[in-house]
Amino acid sequence: MAGRVHPRQLAFALPHAESLTRDNFLEGPANAAGLALIDSWPDWPNRVMFLSGPEGSGKSHLAAIWAEESGARSTSAHALTSDEVPGALATGALVIEDLKSADLDERALFHLLNLAREDGAFVLMTAREPPTEVELRDLRSRLRAIPTVQLLPPDDHLFRALIVKFCADRQLVVDEAVVSYLTTRLERSYAAVRQAVELLDAEALRLGRPVTRALAAELLRSNT
Repeated sequence: MAGRVHPRQLAFALPHAESLTRDNFLEGPANAAGLALIDSWPDWPNRVMFLSGPEGSGKSHLAAIWAEESGARSTSAHALTSDEVPGALATGALVIEDLKSADLDERALFHLLNLAREDGAFVLMTAREPPTEVELRDLRSRLRAIPTVQLLPPDDHLFRALIVKFCADRQLVVDEAVVSYLTTRLERSYAAVRQAVELLDAEALRLGRPVTRALAAELLRSNT
């Protein structure tokens, strides 16, 4: 019928599996130091270590690899409380994710670091940057003394590999033209790759179209 309006297809954000195994970790010069730290355990220079880097740079992936190897428990920094400290160190190894000053229970973290030292436990903390705005003077001093291993922005090879991996994680079929186009158009950051692939996935689902270079170009133009 002329003038008939077709309903717009809705795109639902379905969960997708992202493998955090050692075999699925993309290696490159940008993350070589972080991977070397994980592979060198338990021969660390210090039993408490910082792993820092930009959003999406692989901190959580490396922490998951180490947790599997060491039997470490994992907690987010904002969820850490003094009551939970003894249990958190029960296995002798702990991952503390996303450490930042804004939502940190400083006394709980100081208690944890003291107990880890007494028990000889290993602690791996991840953060975009080690926190500097810490009010508790003894904790501030303790944090400054912890060695930091930094993950760097991706090089060209790793950047392309990330596009392919994030697409594969979402079961998106893309060809070389799409990968090359995104490589030359996106901001050179882990977060930009992840966001672009998420948008491509949602738009392809909404339109019922495959992910092509043309679709990528349309999407990037509309988001600039």
